Amino acid sequence: MMERILSTASSIGVGTLIAIGLLCFIVVTIRNLVSTIQLLLAARIFVTRIRPASRSYDLWTRYADLALPVSVIAPCYNEELSIADSVRALLALEYPDHEVILVNDGSSDRTLEVLVREFALRPIEREQLAELQKTTIHGVYGSALYPNLILVDKQNGRKADAVNAGLGFAAAPLVCVIDADSIIEPDGLLRAAEPFMADDGSLMAVGGAIRIVNGSVVAGGHVREIRLPGKWLPRYQILEYLRAFLTARIANARLDMLMLISGAFGMFRRATLVEIGGYRHDTVGEDLEVVTRIHRRMREEKKPYRIDFVPEIVCWTDAPETWAGLRNQRARWEQGALETIVGCSPIRAMAGSVLSACR
Repeated sequence: MMERILSTASSIGVGTLIAIGLLCFIVVTIRNLVSTIQLLLAARIFVTRIRPASRSYDLWTRYADLALPVSVIAPCYNEELSIADSVRALLALEYPDHEVILVNDGSSDRTLEVLVREFALRPIEREQLAELQKTTIHGVYGSALYPNLILVDKQNGRKADAVNAGLGFAAAPLVCVIDADSIIEPDGLLRAAEPFMADDGSLMAVGGAIRIVNGSVVAGGHVREIRLPGKWLPRYQILEYLRAFLTARIANARLDMLMLISGAFGMFRRATLVEIGGYRHDTVGEDLEVVTRIHRRMREEKKPYRIDFVPEIVCWTDAPETWAGLRNQRARWEQGALETIVGCSPIRAMAGSVLSACR
């Protein structure tokens, strides 16, 4: 092994190896410096900010009459085992006026049958206010038990297309995009809508903290008891998520540099998403891409805007427990980031102009 390393070093050149090592050291040092600055800024924000209400009852008493209507869009695909509990949890969210738009993205299992049976769904006529999806809508269903539950059954087209389909049927001024298998704390909608209540129209979106549910006791679509995961890999991810959400995103939001609202939970102005054409279908990082496009649109139009982060919003999700699962997740994240950078850069527009001229 040592002979192979020495052979590689001699073939590459000692100077080249030293340069690569120095570059790595510089990158790591800068990254740690940025993280330290974010930590100090986040600590200052936590100390100086106005503390939010600690109880759901206080939130309800204070904001029930001011809360804007919200459409919760939840795409689902092949989730027949857990979808009934997930929908019941969404319907039980503590909010004065919210509708749940569930989008069945061409599931090949019994997801549709389970939903029809559990919630007494029947076909209804509902106007699609904006046609943003690329695939075919098979039908729209309403519930005889829950008047605020809508199911959109469509051809499979991945998550971005499913969100766009739900966005087309949403009528509320605010939309909350959530994964159907994620778990929101009951007061999550109220905490996400709170910044919009006193806003002058410049607030475009609000994100919340994502926490890892592995190992915790979940029943009926709610986290009943918080526990540590049994495996070490998700435990390390808990630390990673705490750093990302309680330091980096808080600091970036204060500096008007927040580029990502997690696809597991985010609240947006519906009009903003419709104006930019909804989510892009040709990327696996649709959550990063849509926020980046909002930034670019607002800056090009020179309009004042904000994208905020509320750490008290808690959404629980599963984390990979194997190295293969973690590798696939991070590869997807990096692919989405690269697609976003290329898709939103002037280089893409310049390349498109050149190709059009050549034709």
